[in-house]
Amino acid sequence: MFIREAFLYTAVSALGFLIDITVLWILVRYLSWGYLLAATTSFVVGLLVGYVLSVNLVFKYRRLKNQRIEFVGFAAIGLVGVVINAAAMSIGVKFLGLHYLLAKCGSTGFTFLFNFLARRQFLFAERRAT
Repeated sequence: MFIREAFLYTAVSALGFLIDITVLWILVRYLSWGYLLAATTSFVVGLLVGYVLSVNLVFKYRRLKNQRIEFVGFAAIGLVGVVINAAAMSIGVKFLGLHYLLAKCGSTGFTFLFNFLARRQFLFAERRAT
């Protein structure tokens, strides 16, 4: 089950990433946004896509019955992911001299691992019998 979820979450995340990076590129290239604000905005768009696909396609179990609370938890984990994403991008651009799109690719790996493991553990793992 873990392998299946990891595979599907990877596919969902890949789609979310494509949407995320496309929005990032449009915001920076055509709307002249700063890369960090654009990256945060594009990440939120990817978050919404990821939630809808995760609850419908990826995870079999849902720990929380209330979908509003579940989404808040999903978003809260995503917000920590935004911080990880912004920090990794900032390090990549400011300290390593990377192009913002290349830094985005690197930051995505860190963010992906954190988000999958946290969401699976806290929101989508099977409830244990007490």
